[in-house]
Amino acid sequence: MTTPRDLLIVTLDVAPIRPLERGDLSLALAGAELIDLVGTEALTIEDERIVPGLCPPTGDRMLDEAAASFVRQPPHEPVGDWLWRRGRGLSAAYLDALEEAGQITRRRHGWLPLRAGQAVPVDSPGRRHATDRWASDEPVLATLAAAIGIREEPAEGAAGAVGDATVTVLAAVNDAVMELEAERQRRAIEEAAYDNIWRGQ
Repeated sequence: MTTPRDLLIVTLDVAPIRPLERGDLSLALAGAELIDLVGTEALTIEDERIVPGLCPPTGDRMLDEAAASFVRQPPHEPVGDWLWRRGRGLSAAYLDALEEAGQITRRRHGWLPLRAGQAVPVDSPGRRHATDRWASDEPVLATLAAAIGIREEPAEGAAGAVGDATVTVLAAVNDAVMELEAERQRRAIEEAAYDNIWRGQ
């Protein structure tokens, strides 16, 4: 199991404190990929930019795809830019990957047999690993979960428990999620103003 897979299982198992947005989850999954790849020395982060390493195969298709997407020529890509690029549609891709691996199933409605149902984690070693990691307040998983509204706050002392590169990625994920929320609010205000104009005519 990888951090992105653990995070996705947690989001399916734990009730969020606010509605979980698919875009937020995709950004957090991309950040989780970067953190795992930092751990394999597939990259370093210099001046908040991703500098690829040798990128040996990780044994995980999604992580290998993430590593293959790095800009390998200087000037290297900023972490935030990569999160937006990699994150597009990433939550759906991870749901498909977990379903293919037998880690989740779809709860179907008897009266809607052709409609895809809610994703539900199956009882598996992968789910138990994610659950144990969650229960232990592991700093990376807890901080990513806090960024997308699965919990109130990161684990206490999380910043001091991880390396500088991981702190940079976690901060970039948080910034990207806040930016996305600000964009949602801006659009909601514009749509409300537009509706008010039509009502006033």
